[in-house]
Amino acid sequence: RYPLILHCCPSGAIERCVYAMLEKAYREQQKGNVPMLPLWLSPTQVRIIPVSEIFTEEAEKIMNEIESYHIRVDLDDRSITMQKKVREAETEWINYVVVIGQKEISSGVLAIRDRKVGKIRKMQLQELIDEIRKGTRGKPFKPLTLPKFLSKRPQFSF
Repeated sequence: RYPLILHCCPSGAIERCVYAMLEKAYREQQKGNVPMLPLWLSPTQVRIIPVSEIFTEEAEKIMNEIESYHIRVDLDDRSITMQKKVREAETEWINYVVVIGQKEISSGVLAIRDRKVGKIRKMQLQELIDEIRKGTRGKPFKPLTLPKFLSKRPQFSF
């Protein structure tokens, strides 16, 4: 006796894995937790948000430092409010959101919104880099495919 159909699926193995991760995130959201992708798989792992345009140059230096460690990072340099930038980063499931202002530049201690913990953490830049590298150790890396500056990305309107 042989089966008539051994396997019939409109999607392949990779798609099924992505579906499973999205279903898991949805179940976590239903439980009241924050949905998120694994750190190594997140399209953007760190988003840097300068408080105002004055701090964009310093934020770019921090972005380049983080990127040199093979971490996918981008910078929100658009001319919208900081609160809207943070809200959009949260809706895009960005794991770490770093807000850069005068206090962070002068002290060297960054204010980081950690999606997994669900609160703002204070840490040095190297501590953040070490934490991300520990979370992505042994996992494949592909660089960010979109422009690093959000103002240079294509805008879609509906």
